[in-house]
Amino acid sequence: IWLVKHGSEQAFVKAWKEFAEWTLKNQLGNTKATLLQDEEQPQCFISFGPWKDNESIQSWRNQPEFKEFIAKARDLCEDIKPHTLKSVVNVGSHKISD
Repeated sequence: IWLVKHGSEQAFVKAWKEFAEWTLKNQLGNTKATLLQDEEQPQCFISFGPWKDNESIQSWRNQPEFKEFIAKARDLCEDIKPHTLKSVVNVGSHKISD
């Protein structure tokens, strides 16, 4: 969960997208990344993506590129709340948009 500084929303989206693209090309265990923006609180973003296992996540978080992105994000954000979540329920499989 990312709380972006007012006026830094577009810079954050650009930085996040570049880092997500790097992740997909260079990190095993990840196949997709999604960034959502709250329509009522446009400074609030949520990002998520499935990972093969916790080892893949830890490997990713130990990469210099991860640390560089987090440093850049700290400059753009008021607050960052990382989470490692597990899926407990999935309902449906219909894709509504990209």
